Amino acid sequence: MSAHQMVGGVLWSMKGQDAIINDSRVTVELNREWASHNPFGGADRRSVLEAGRVAIESLSGEVLNERLSPRNSFSGHTLQTPWDELQLAYFAGYAMWTYLTTPFLFALPGVESEEIESWAENGKTWRRLQVKFPDTIATHSEQQTFYFDESGLVQRHDYDVDIAGGSPAAHYTYEHQVVEGIVVPLKHRVLIRQPDNNALAEPLVVSVDLDEIRFS
Repeated sequence: MSAHQMVGGVLWSMKGQDAIINDSRVTVELNREWASHNPFGGADRRSVLEAGRVAIESLSGEVLNERLSPRNSFSGHTLQTPWDELQLAYFAGYAMWTYLTTPFLFALPGVESEEIESWAENGKTWRRLQVKFPDTIATHSEQQTFYFDESGLVQRHDYDVDIAGGSPAAHYTYEHQVVEGIVVPLKHRVLIRQPDNNALAEPLVVSVDLDEIRFS
């Protein structure tokens, strides 16, 4: 699956990586964790994320920069800690792979889920699924919560960003569209989650707008 993306929010400048992946095409594999952004910091460069590795490559496949066990490089990080380009590639890769394969990744080996109490927000009641991911999957945190409306569409996704000091996030999805029989949310908005589980209206941490979605 691939999509054209436009990204915004305060996270990228906070990390010293503003505009690197804005206006890029993200591609993910659906049956294993693999993601790529193209272009990535230059028209002839792309990122590659796969199990235990992140890299920057030329379009011909030449490895320009590479890091094995990339999650270890975030030790001691907080939300304000700057990233290098491989750390950006790692975060952007696993994050978009998670978002674009939800909810199908719940069926992958080692992923566990259970329904928990419902949640009321803005006059609506959403059912919630608590999902636990194995350490073989790179994602925000081991435990995450997904909120579903009465039609079964994901409306919100909560997680703690482990590689940013466990920063709590409330991630909202909008404008769900059917693409080749699959429902895909076109707009993503990530806010700070407060201790009472409500989200702060500001700042907007991350925004992602998708179009030109293709399955192949």
